[in-house]
Amino acid sequence: MAEKGASRGTLRRLWSLPRRRRGTAGRSRPDEIMHQDIVPLCAADIQDQLKKRFAYLSGGRGQDGSPVITFPDYPAFSEIPDKEFQNVMTYLTSIPSLQDAGIGFILVIDRRRDKWTSVKASVLRIAASFPANLQLVLVLRPTGFFQRTLSDIAFKFNVIMLSSVPDLHSYIDKSQLTEDLGGTLDYCHSRWLCQRMAIESFALMVKQTAQMLQSFGTELAETELPNDVQSTSSVLCAHTEKKDKAKEDLRLALKEGHSVLESLGELQAEGSEPGVNQDQLDNQATVQRLLAQLNETEAAFDEFWAKHQQKLEQCLQLRHFEQGFREVKAILDAVCQKVATFTDIGNSLAHVEHLLRDLASFEEKSGVAVERARALSLDGEQLIENKHYAVDSIRPKCQELRHLCDQFSAEIVRRRGLLSKSLELHRRLETSLKWCDEGIYLLASQPVDKCQSQDGAEAALQEIEKFLETSAENKIQELNTIYKEYESILNQDLMEHVRKVFQKQASMEEVFHRRQASLKKLAARQTRPVQPVAPRPEALAKSPCPSPGIRRGSENSSSEGGALRRGPYRRAKSEMSESRQGRGSAGEEEESLAILRRHVMSELLDTERAYVEELLCVLEGYAAEMDNPLMAHLLSTGLHNKKDVLFGNMEEIYHFHNRIFLRELENYTDCPELVGRCFLERMEDFQIYEKYCQNKPRSESLWRQCSDCPFFQECQRKLDHKLSLDSYLLKPVQRITKYQLLLKEMLKYSKNCEGAEDLQEALSSILGILKAVNDSMHLIAITGYDGNLGDLGKLLMQGSFSVWTDHKRGHTKVKELARFKPMQRHLFLHEKAVLFCKKREENGEGYEKAPSYSYKQSLNMAAVGITENVKGDAKKFEIWYNAREEVYIVQAPTPEIKAAWVNEIRKVLTSQLQACREASQHRALEQSQSLPLPAPTSTSPSRGNSRNLKKLEERKTDPLSLEGYVSSAPLPKAPEKGKGWSKTSHSLEAPEDDGGWSSAEEQINSSDAEEDGGLGLKKLVPGKYTVVADHEKGGPDALVVRSGDVVELVQQGDEGLW
Repeated sequence: MAEKGASRGTLRRLWSLPRRRRGTAGRSRPDEIMHQDIVPLCAADIQDQLKKRFAYLSGGRGQDGSPVITFPDYPAFSEIPDKEFQNVMTYLTSIPSLQDAGIGFILVIDRRRDKWTSVKASVLRIAASFPANLQLVLVLRPTGFFQRTLSDIAFKFNVIMLSSVPDLHSYIDKSQLTEDLGGTLDYCHSRWLCQRMAIESFALMVKQTAQMLQSFGTELAETELPNDVQSTSSVLCAHTEKKDKAKEDLRLALKEGHSVLESLGELQAEGSEPGVNQDQLDNQATVQRLLAQLNETEAAFDEFWAKHQQKLEQCLQLRHFEQGFREVKAILDAVCQKVATFTDIGNSLAHVEHLLRDLASFEEKSGVAVERARALSLDGEQLIENKHYAVDSIRPKCQELRHLCDQFSAEIVRRRGLLSKSLELHRRLETSLKWCDEGIYLLASQPVDKCQSQDGAEAALQEIEKFLETSAENKIQELNTIYKEYESILNQDLMEHVRKVFQKQASMEEVFHRRQASLKKLAARQTRPVQPVAPRPEALAKSPCPSPGIRRGSENSSSEGGALRRGPYRRAKSEMSESRQGRGSAGEEEESLAILRRHVMSELLDTERAYVEELLCVLEGYAAEMDNPLMAHLLSTGLHNKKDVLFGNMEEIYHFHNRIFLRELENYTDCPELVGRCFLERMEDFQIYEKYCQNKPRSESLWRQCSDCPFFQECQRKLDHKLSLDSYLLKPVQRITKYQLLLKEMLKYSKNCEGAEDLQEALSSILGILKAVNDSMHLIAITGYDGNLGDLGKLLMQGSFSVWTDHKRGHTKVKELARFKPMQRHLFLHEKAVLFCKKREENGEGYEKAPSYSYKQSLNMAAVGITENVKGDAKKFEIWYNAREEVYIVQAPTPEIKAAWVNEIRKVLTSQLQACREASQHRALEQSQSLPLPAPTSTSPSRGNSRNLKKLEERKTDPLSLEGYVSSAPLPKAPEKGKGWSKTSHSLEAPEDDGGWSSAEEQINSSDAEEDGGLGLKKLVPGKYTVVADHEKGGPDALVVRSGDVVELVQQGDEGLW
């Protein structure tokens, strides 16, 4: 408000232009028209009345400078309305200056051609209504009226009756009279009227322009300064436009004034020249004064506008500064808060190097904001130097910006110092660990058998001593010194890591010293020479059964006696020595295995840490940058909203390994043989790799489309990666396959350890996950299947086969064609169905080469049976459907693949059989009905049942025999051994056979009879049965049946005969 009041005061001073007061008659001059509150009469308003010329102001002056108004001979003077007469008189008397009008007017009334009565009336009318001061009235009377006077009329002013023009010249000089009065004054009434109208029009324009400028100035002075950049810019633009319009109006007014001045002629201000009257000089002076006033007004406005514009521009600068300050401060607060979260000092050398790269990258990114803040502070200082009106507001903000920049820089320096200290420590630790690993390799590479000789022991001893000489430059000398030197960065985890490295170093040195001591003993051991001693004859006779050692002694020497006496002693000593050496060799072998286990564990931990670091590097250096607004301009349109496609669930994988798996692995550093438990406990979590691998084809496709995007090149440059992003996107796939190799290595060195079984189970589980991942990659490539693949149950197996079809219903030619020409099909075995698909061509590169599969048909496992062996080919087996209505002969690439598939299908059918049996028993219990059961030969029913179930689960290729419930003697219309049946109306149970395996109906179960021929029969209930396998072997009277035939059982004898 203070600024606003100051502006108003300035405005009042700018517009306080000099004004003239009204004359004695209360009328203003033409140069004062622009200052009048009441608009006076203008020539344009009474233009028609002035044109009548019954009175005019010629510009002549009396001897004392009195203005002369002439009333020429006008016959219709008496007919002029009073209003018109009053208007003309008022207007004419308002033209002269106040000074001239104050002297008084001289009226020259020409009535030489009029009558006396008219003269008297005219004089009386003029005297009665003249609005100004009258000094003298000169009347040119008509001729012949010499004796008549106006003495009888009382006038307030002096009236002189003149009889001729020469008499008039005695009162007014000829130069001040017009030609019709005998004078030389040049006067044209129409020209005078045009000049008057032009002057008054210009005066009105000057007045309106001044009022417009005053109004505009008031508006500017009362304008409140906006608080934001946009509003301030809008106000400045609007005011500038209005100023330009006002300046244009001023220019037009000045142009009009100069035009009027030129029309009046260039006359000198002093004195009058011949032919130029005083009114013309006054008119010229009036126009010049108006022009001067206009120039003065323009100058005042320009001065005011300059100050106002400066204030608005300073306000805009201030708003820009404040807006920049808010933005920069928010960014600096964010980066300061971000750098405050950088508390991690690293848990490995690679991790610290990565943290330093991150810090450098963060400093580079934040450097833009810091430089902007410093530049903004300099801008603020410049505003202060330019005497900005808001210095008190700008200076604290500049100081705060400098403080934030200095604080950020100091924090970066502090963080870099800590990380450099951490890098130095981890390098020392890595050096120590590397030295320990080299020592372990050295110990492991020294064969125990070669060290038993003196030369071998000496060579090994020299290697160990040479290696120990490098300890000073590689190992950690004093633990307390390390703690004190790196106190600023040591946390609990790092201290524990230092302690473990120191402990490992000490343990390794202890092993070296033990090996060194052992090798010194071996190198110093002297071989005792064998002295030949002749044996005593009596000693030879007393030894009825000489030991091999004695015989060997007698053979090696011709001496007797002493050698035989020392023989048992020497043999016992040799055995004791060999026993000690054997125990030493076994201990050293176990020690070598332990070293190798620790080496595998170290490799597992090192590669796991490197893997976690690489994932973090990709997530922060690529994935996070896709959301960075500063990098948005480098992203191609094909990458918008595609981060999940490109990276899949890599973030989920990173969090699992960083927060859980890596920390749990580190707990097994001292007992690497037990690391299998860690894998088993987290085996379910490894399922996240299946999701990542399923997304990999989409990720590869997107990468190929956008690999040349500048965004990836910029990110790779910042990370200083030699390999492009696609190499790092392959890391999770490589990592999940790396685990099984490491587990195999660990298992190889831990066969006799406590955790060997866990390692074996973990290896099998990892391989299972790899198989599931591989299967799922094929499963997602299936096209054309209308249902939900998830409803088919777990995918058990998948693979490519040659398939022949043999259907009961179908065209003969089709059957014959199918018999000779196989179809290439990819089979997917699920828990509830088996899918037949056609494999399509593989195109593209990398994951784009993953095949696709067109769905052809599926078989419900509830109606599927198998024939395990097909004549003529060990790689073929049959899958048949709906009691062999549809038969598919499947040829596997190898017999091993066939056996795996047959076993897996048998497991599915067995599980379905068990479920069917349980359902049947449940229904039987509900209906309170049961089949008659024969007395089993076994004394323990539970034992027989369990043995029967065991047969059901374990038999793989043995044919199903009916010997358990039919006689081996062939009878007419009775099936022989080796064939299975399926009942249509009663519940039967049957195990597997070569002829057929199906769970479509519950099969008959064999008895508990042993292989010696004992029978425990279970009689069949009379009724109709469906044959589930072909039976063609037997005698001439044997019943020949095929799979799918329906037979009716009339009776079963006591001996099992049908």
